[in-house]
Amino acid sequence: MSVVMVEDLDPGSADAGVPAHFGDPMREQRLLETAVGLVDRSNRDVIAVPGEERASWLHTLTTQHLSDLREDQGSELLVLSPNGHVEQHAYITEDGATAWLDTEPGAGAGLLKYLEMMRFFTRVEPRDATAELAVLSLVGPGAADLVPGLAEPRVGAVPGPKFAAGSVPAEPTSLYAVRAFEAGLARRVPLGVDLLVPRAEKTAIIEKLGVPRAGLWAYEAVRVAARQPRLGWESDHRTIPAEAGFLAAGVHLDKGCYRGQETVARVHHLGRPPRRLVLLHLDGIATDHPPAKGTPVELDGRAVGFVGTAVRHHELGMIALAVLKRNVADDAKLTVGESAAAVDAA
Repeated sequence: MSVVMVEDLDPGSADAGVPAHFGDPMREQRLLETAVGLVDRSNRDVIAVPGEERASWLHTLTTQHLSDLREDQGSELLVLSPNGHVEQHAYITEDGATAWLDTEPGAGAGLLKYLEMMRFFTRVEPRDATAELAVLSLVGPGAADLVPGLAEPRVGAVPGPKFAAGSVPAEPTSLYAVRAFEAGLARRVPLGVDLLVPRAEKTAIIEKLGVPRAGLWAYEAVRVAARQPRLGWESDHRTIPAEAGFLAAGVHLDKGCYRGQETVARVHHLGRPPRRLVLLHLDGIATDHPPAKGTPVELDGRAVGFVGTAVRHHELGMIALAVLKRNVADDAKLTVGESAAAVDAA
């Protein structure tokens, strides 16, 4: 099997340390969309939060409703700036003794620093656990069959502007079933099943599972087609949750105060976020290389947004997640570099 690492293709990539592909990225994409494949995502940072007050503490610090998070449950959360800009995004996995937070490569240090600053006298002991646990992902319609007993993931609908107080259930807006798996944990998520396994046993577990391998390129193509945002790719320093697709899974709109809540509430109740996340189709005539992260999206020569993640999809061709100004029409004739671009309004 020919393994090509991310850093072999892009030495400066934040995703260094995991395979980009195993020789045939398009075949790997089809595998993830029609069957099941295993993707090594062990470059993600992991923070452990043990302590008897962890649920209520994380509830007060983040956008998610976590006060009653129970053993064998998972969710997503955001940490916002005082002005409501997204600073951190993490998945949370509760095992009954510790809340495990996994986040983007390189983002763990900032998240841990914030948590340590906010400890005060709370009975919690956050620590960097990246050397302890690694994230593997089983992706595809057959993923759940490999780890039976996990209920389907649930992501609630976002309530409309000016919703009645008390109308949003007092529970996480995204709820992911969790169970023990191979000395670690399995978490059912929209794209499949994430495995949090002892890092020292990662290779042995991959071999034991015997699942066909797929690289991060294939995973990213599936993620983009599913319109799932990624912090640092579909976000910048000004991003608020309503702009980049983080609202439904990561924000409870009817819970107590947390940093940045005023901005979230004001924008939601006005119903007018300044920008929005879209899927773009790129014609790929002038170039067959997907545009780089941050490439401007232009309308009549004027920048109206930026590309987050651009990929070549095995069925859809060249596509990208992009963040555009809210007033850009779905039928606008856009350009990204040398390529014409069109919004997928579906």
